[in-house]
Amino acid sequence: MPPLHRPSAKAYAATGSVRERREPLEDEARFLRSWFERPLVTGSVTPSGKMLARMMASYVDPRVPGPVIELGPGTGPVTEALIRRGIEQERLVLVEYNPDFCKLLQKRFPRATILRGDAYNIRETIGDLLTEKAAATVSSLPLFTKPLEQRLDLLNATHTLMHAGSPFVQFTYAVVPPIPERCDTGSYTASRSSRVWLNLPPARVWVYRRP
Repeated sequence: MPPLHRPSAKAYAATGSVRERREPLEDEARFLRSWFERPLVTGSVTPSGKMLARMMASYVDPRVPGPVIELGPGTGPVTEALIRRGIEQERLVLVEYNPDFCKLLQKRFPRATILRGDAYNIRETIGDLLTEKAAATVSSLPLFTKPLEQRLDLLNATHTLMHAGSPFVQFTYAVVPPIPERCDTGSYTASRSSRVWLNLPPARVWVYRRP
């Protein structure tokens, strides 16, 4: 794995308001190529479908102040759903490991903050960028490629960056939750959506909150 590189927010800043129109077939080709090159990092051969992206975004309340962190945005389908949900681009902090996806996100969402870095080391990747607590974290990371301990560390780290009770939103294709539904220490609660059958493959959204 190459060393972590975290540029400043300005490194991926762009001017102008017109973003590149998303071409589904091109995005699927990009995902497929990325999956062949980095299967444990990309985790999927296709980007999230519109119904799944809309389901994930529905758990984010645009009235809650603060940035919205997105982990593993890929080509941006969930990012688009968040914007349609009412989240301004300026509030979005997109953490993406793939440098090609970072460049694409820069063109499509020029007013968002785009960081190339390791989402599993979220504190170092974001650093002192946030000046206030985040409203939500939305993740498309392939969590099952990591040990449970690392998944729990990620959950705990993101909760320290958010308002109390804010959601950590994660989708999965699996029938079991990506992070255990019950926590013996009571440090978080979990809820799940109905299965999104129109996504390919069908998926479910899990939402974790710290009371």
